[in-house]
Amino acid sequence: MKYDQIRIFDIIKNVNENNWFLPAIQREFVWERKQIEHLFDSIMADFPIGSFLLWKVKSEKKEDWPVYEFISEYNQESPHNKQANMERPDLNKDITLVLDGQQRITALLIGLQGSYRYSYRGKEKEEKLYLNLLKEYPSEGVADDEDPEELAFGFKFRKDDKPDKPSDKPTELWYPVADISKSGRPVDIRNKMKERLAHLWQELTEEQRNNAVSLIDELHNVIHTREVCSYYEEKTQDPDKALQVFVRANSGGTPLEYSDLLLATATAQWGELNARDEIHNFTDSLNTIIRQSDFFKKDFVLKACLYLCEDLPIRYKVKNFTKANLLKIKGNWETIKESLEATAHLILRFGFDSRNIAAQLALLPIAFYLLKKGDPNFHISNEREDVAIQVAIRKWFIFSTLKGTFGGSSDTTLIRLRELLKKCGSNAPFPAGELYKSLGIKPSLEDAEIERFLEKYQYGRRGTGLVLALLYRDDRWTKAELHQDHIFPQAEFNKPKLKNRGYEEAQINKYRSCFNKIPNLELLSASENLKKGAQNFSDWIETRDGNYPSRHLIPDLPDYGLDHFLEFFEKRKKLIAKKLKGL
Repeated sequence: MKYDQIRIFDIIKNVNENNWFLPAIQREFVWERKQIEHLFDSIMADFPIGSFLLWKVKSEKKEDWPVYEFISEYNQESPHNKQANMERPDLNKDITLVLDGQQRITALLIGLQGSYRYSYRGKEKEEKLYLNLLKEYPSEGVADDEDPEELAFGFKFRKDDKPDKPSDKPTELWYPVADISKSGRPVDIRNKMKERLAHLWQELTEEQRNNAVSLIDELHNVIHTREVCSYYEEKTQDPDKALQVFVRANSGGTPLEYSDLLLATATAQWGELNARDEIHNFTDSLNTIIRQSDFFKKDFVLKACLYLCEDLPIRYKVKNFTKANLLKIKGNWETIKESLEATAHLILRFGFDSRNIAAQLALLPIAFYLLKKGDPNFHISNEREDVAIQVAIRKWFIFSTLKGTFGGSSDTTLIRLRELLKKCGSNAPFPAGELYKSLGIKPSLEDAEIERFLEKYQYGRRGTGLVLALLYRDDRWTKAELHQDHIFPQAEFNKPKLKNRGYEEAQINKYRSCFNKIPNLELLSASENLKKGAQNFSDWIETRDGNYPSRHLIPDLPDYGLDHFLEFFEKRKKLIAKKLKGL
């Protein structure tokens, strides 16, 4: 592979003159301001910033591949790139797609001609990149060896050029980096800099002025003169080969999601419906339901599209995303969204969200059943027959997840379950029995499994919520959102507190090894949990109704003080094991 060299000025020029674009297989820009500052610092310090991988696309082929424009005015609230209109007269030419290097090129665009908009403590801020011309020019081009993260040069995103700390002896002279991007001789750049900063220039010492001029000259040099970047240009017109090059180029960095490849293909085939935007927006919507912004990924939604179209293969292979298959997904898109949303709402009603869903793939058979049922309001129904089905679905989800049935060969498992569910109609009950049989599991737990769960699962882990859910009546989840709660409050297990109670080291270690485990955990409604807070359990239990002990499997003890915690723990562990064994 032959690499060529290029100036940063020419990179910016190629983007501005609509020669370089992004293929849909690229992610959005995700860098933080600090990363952009570090990139410019590395360039000034003459550090390598990696090479770029380009794909030359002939004019007659560019319509086959959806492409997007770069951004220079970045908005954290709306980071998506705009799709380029390849039918424009000025784009009747060959184009270049950036397969690897989008983050760095976008960072250069933002720093040299754009801005970075973000939210901080509820307020929107917009900043541009500046260089402090009074920070001492590093003799070796590097910062202090004791802090490798420290910038050697004074790059910083700021609102304006006003000094942070005005003083009689200036230490800040903020120069907008965008000013350097305009072509011109170094002497012209220097003169414009002096004009812009004339109100401060006269206050500087001769040494500070020389330092400022040196920094301006070097910044001009690395942007306009030196070929500091290298690139390789792939000229094949075969998209599959280009994708292979892209995958291999990205294998050492951020893992490439096949969803990005497939979205690019889908966008080209969906016509007036933008597949990329549709999948992005719907993924965001699902995450809003489940209460975590990044729980579901695009690849889950795409896999669901394949699964819910009934006869499509569900493995991620580009050859399976034919035009016919993509058009079938498009035709079923509204139904797919409806069933996935209903599944997310139903699973949330069961008491499960991003904190305790341990296997996302277990949701797909549920979504397929709801799709076949065709009732968009099923997840909120309290009809007797519907509640019975909901109970069956909930138990199946818990047992199939706890027993790890969606591990290694999950695609084979999912296809087998889909075949069973195909025969379901709008009035068919959930075929839990057949699904258990197909998975080779039973809706019950063995002694060894119970012991493993009670020893392994601790507060906050996803499997913990599943085990706790099995301890309560089937209709408990319909009442309110439930939280995991420490029965004996965790604040009591602070090591100094336990020492102050006179406990020996061995007893302290035993207390601390047990308090986070299931025998010291219960499910409470959000309001109950808030009310309980960090109350001593001996006080809390006195305020509870008569059914509280049986409802939460609380052993009968004469004293619920902390001194009796280990006795409580062992007795409740036996009650829980008996309950789980009897399911």
